[in-house]
Amino acid sequence: MIDALIAGRMYGHAEERSGQAGSAYVMCKIRASTDDGDTLFCNVIAFNDQVRSTLLGLADGDSVALSGALTPKVWTDKQGNVRPALDIVAHAVISAHRISDV
Repeated sequence: MIDALIAGRMYGHAEERSGQAGSAYVMCKIRASTDDGDTLFCNVIAFNDQVRSTLLGLADGDSVALSGALTPKVWTDKQGNVRPALDIVAHAVISAHRISDV
């Protein structure tokens, strides 16, 4: 496990789902920019009530920072290029919307 802090922008909207045991969680995607201007997609899952609520309140393009357990992955695009991706289990979140609510 890698303990990470990532920042980026929401890509689409967060979706709330239920597990087999009825536990609620939220999934979303974050676009994070690298130093060379490339973009990494971060697949986010959140189980914490406060994190879930904050992510559900964000819209496409909103800035957000997440802290949590990170797993690096790779995927292949339609042209056959291997690209990096990140999976993160978010334990904490900061956004401009959240700061204004405090």
